[in-house]
Amino acid sequence: MIDSTNVKATATKSEIEKLCQDAIKYGFRCAVVNPIYVKFAAKLLKNSNVNVCSTIGFPFGISVPEIKALEAVRAVEDGAEELDMVINLSTLKSRDYDAVKQDITAVVDTKRLIQEVIVKVIIETAQLTRDEKVVACKLVKESGADFVKTSTGLFGGATVEDVKLMRQTVGKNMGVKAAGGIRTYADAVVMIEAGANRIGTSTAATIIKDAP
Repeated sequence: MIDSTNVKATATKSEIEKLCQDAIKYGFRCAVVNPIYVKFAAKLLKNSNVNVCSTIGFPFGISVPEIKALEAVRAVEDGAEELDMVINLSTLKSRDYDAVKQDITAVVDTKRLIQEVIVKVIIETAQLTRDEKVVACKLVKESGADFVKTSTGLFGGATVEDVKLMRQTVGKNMGVKAAGGIRTYADAVVMIEAGANRIGTSTAATIIKDAP
């Protein structure tokens, strides 16, 4: 259930190598990296059960849909099996919901154009009102994505209340990923109990070592 993550702008190649080694050692679901390291991570994780996940439109989500689509296609060609894209908050807050769906669909279409891939959409809950969170979750679901995700971690992290709301909004059959500020085993457990079925964290190894 854990996506082990290093998407820092300062991440070094050796740090990404350690991320992948730990992901194999502890059996994490994904190693999440920025696009420049997808090919490198895919090579390291070849023949393992760990997926490679690339960020798309990270961290602000304000690229045009065509650029996000190109980024997604390139990431999959480089070996990504999952994509964590950032929603366009500007169009969401402007209530231009068709543009929001177009943005998400541009990345989701990678499934049709290239190959099957898991798409998670970051809605940046800390930047949204309750009503906006509900609308965002519905748009993500309508656009055919696999998961709705709380946060990039830059503007605030996951909360139990937000995870519960997201699960309530999307129903039981869609993925909910909690990310941002989840640093301990106890943090992860409360998010899972709230309805998350994927955890994004930069302290994944610590969480496993914390487990009773």
